[in-house]
Amino acid sequence: MALGSISTLRVIFILGMVVCAAHAGKPALKGKEEKSDSAAAPSGDAAGSSDISKLGAKGDGKTDCTKAMNDAWAAACGKEGAQTLTVPKGDYLTGPLNFTGPCKGSVTIQLDGNLLGSTDLSQYKGNWIEIEHVDNLVITGKGTLDGQGKKVWDNNKCAQKYDCKILPNSLVLDYVNNGTVSGITLLNAKFFHMNVFQCKGMMIKDVTITAPGDSPNTDGIHIGDSSDVTITGTTIGTGDDCISIGPGSTGINITGVTCGPGHGISVGSLGRYKDEKDVTDINVKDCTLKKTSNGVRIKSYEDAASTLTASKLHYENIAMDDVANPVIIDMKYCPNKICTKNGASKVTIKDVTFKNITGTSSTPEAVSLLCSEKLPCSGVTMDNVKVEYKGTNNKTMAVCQNAKGTATGCLKELACF
Repeated sequence: MALGSISTLRVIFILGMVVCAAHAGKPALKGKEEKSDSAAAPSGDAAGSSDISKLGAKGDGKTDCTKAMNDAWAAACGKEGAQTLTVPKGDYLTGPLNFTGPCKGSVTIQLDGNLLGSTDLSQYKGNWIEIEHVDNLVITGKGTLDGQGKKVWDNNKCAQKYDCKILPNSLVLDYVNNGTVSGITLLNAKFFHMNVFQCKGMMIKDVTITAPGDSPNTDGIHIGDSSDVTITGTTIGTGDDCISIGPGSTGINITGVTCGPGHGISVGSLGRYKDEKDVTDINVKDCTLKKTSNGVRIKSYEDAASTLTASKLHYENIAMDDVANPVIIDMKYCPNKICTKNGASKVTIKDVTFKNITGTSSTPEAVSLLCSEKLPCSGVTMDNVKVEYKGTNNKTMAVCQNAKGTATGCLKELACF
């Protein structure tokens, strides 16, 4: 979930996401105006240097390195050609960082050390690290973005009330085109670990995201209003959705992801706010889910405020290991009972394929297609879905409501059609 100093609409975007998982949802918003001037390089002997240790940063985990980080960004962003902002080995404490473009050249953030997000919430007007209006961005290395969320999670009251105060997201990418995030670790975010908003042409690969299974709203990666995004070779274990795909997302490809603990890999939630855009061309392949509270999930509000369509959703070669609700379409999504169930859904879900979904379920309901009576799910294909309940007190079953489609090669208990 994203938010903050970005605009009232962005706050709504995030709140939408909050309501979505065990609180975790998220919708679309209008963007900020493009900045016309590139950041100026800092003056002084260190002008132009992009190694934070040469700009006064101390890797002792205690010294505030916010200024050094901002100066390093200004130096890198303000020069033409390929530039590198280097975070050397060590632990560097910072407050909120806002890295704004457009830049004169291409910038690589080389994360060899660890950045620690301040736990003084009074410092934040929005997110921790926010990068916006930057093209050809690379964030790489073996270092860690440690949100230090354990120290502030008790301040999260989103499970109790809808108009809750949103804690800072760790890494927010806004209006970034042709970007890469690779190799790094994101640890214990205060809220979302990574939020991708209004981006195009993003590659997220070989990333590790870790937080306890009971940590609130710590989504791994949330995508909204973005296109041509690939997530591959990534391991995610959090207290919310490992990956959530919000309204306005198109051309999203997820491969080789291991998820757990968490709430699974989700499309949605959808329909919470007005003017949400369609979701289409989503491909999830060759992934493993372990002991998650959902597997592959599509979720929309029964009392949806938007008229939108989710279509061309393809799930293939997904291994389930003791997963609750391994395959689920939930068009009556209503977290924490904060919405009304009036059956007036305006969300259409169609052309969904579940192929080669195998493994074990921790719930008897291995397949749940809970679609709207007013707008039934259509074009649902179930091909070789063989997930079995591992318990002994019940049988493997499918619960299918208002869904239309075909089933081939599935366990007979799971053939909805």
